[in-house]
Amino acid sequence: MGQDQTKQQIEKGLQLYQSNQPEKALQLWMKVLEKSSDLVGRFRVLGCLVTAYSEMGRYKEMLKFAVVQIDTARELEDANFLLESYLNLARSNEKLCEFHKTISYCKTCLGLPGTRAAAQLGGQVSLSMGNAFLGLSLFQKALESFEKALRYAHNNDDAMLECRVCCSLGSFYAQVKESMKIALQHGDRPLQALCLLCFADIHRSRGDLQTAFPRYDSAMSIMIEIGNRLGQVQVLLGVAKCWVARKALDKALDAIEKAQDLAEEVGNKLGRLKLHRLSEDIYRSKGLQRELRTHVVRFHECVEEAGLYCGLCGESIGERNSRLQALPCSHIFHLRCLQNNGTRSCPNCRRSSMKPGFV
Repeated sequence: MGQDQTKQQIEKGLQLYQSNQPEKALQLWMKVLEKSSDLVGRFRVLGCLVTAYSEMGRYKEMLKFAVVQIDTARELEDANFLLESYLNLARSNEKLCEFHKTISYCKTCLGLPGTRAAAQLGGQVSLSMGNAFLGLSLFQKALESFEKALRYAHNNDDAMLECRVCCSLGSFYAQVKESMKIALQHGDRPLQALCLLCFADIHRSRGDLQTAFPRYDSAMSIMIEIGNRLGQVQVLLGVAKCWVARKALDKALDAIEKAQDLAEEVGNKLGRLKLHRLSEDIYRSKGLQRELRTHVVRFHECVEEAGLYCGLCGESIGERNSRLQALPCSHIFHLRCLQNNGTRSCPNCRRSSMKPGFV
């Protein structure tokens, strides 16, 4: 079966599926899969099968064809096809509640080189990752992923993605609310503080700052009571973002300064990174170049302290979506840099490496 005939049969299957004849559509697509020699056509029909089985709730079949689609994408040697197939694999595992696998495949999607499909599918990757974090009750990470997905939806006018994100946020809110109820019943103060922080972040992300501020205040009171300084840093970061949203930049800087002091006390490099990055944005908007340069320098000092830079090209890890490679000595590099360098030993410590692991 040639390329044109494969395309016609795929379209015919779509018409059957859309006219409420899913079994006939599946049978037709399976025949195309058996007879077609066109790799691109096979990839597309596998995508149809994955989507159909997902909508029918037949997740094991969905996973089976997602795996076959990955193999086809590898044969095609095209990053766009790889991104789409890894997303399908992530979503299949999400439906089967294999959340750690979902997160791993989503990270693989994000680590692929820039593709045409990235703008279209990036929001779906973030949504799937958020759902997986929610399944693992990692509320803060789930919310961060949902916020990214929502930004993709707004930037691309994707109403369907926005609807799906809002459904996930509804589930997120319900789970946090239930967790808060249980925490109150059992007097679990740390969990109460975490739930209040999540509620505050939700209201901030929705632009409801009037509700967010008292939630942050309540979370901060408990964080101080239980001595959780890292939690206090997270609260102050959220408060600073609220002040930025209100254009009260001096108040935002006051919150950042307090958070920086706490982050320094506990040695929290990630918190310092986030705070310096937010400070950069504020001073850039105020046009204060000297202060801006100070925070740019401090940001990169934190990156260096944390080892978050590539020892070959010198760029910060994470500034762009790039695949990373960790050697047995625990030093991390851009995969492309190691490949271009043509070495299997660590450029930093020159220890012979064994089989590297991907992160």
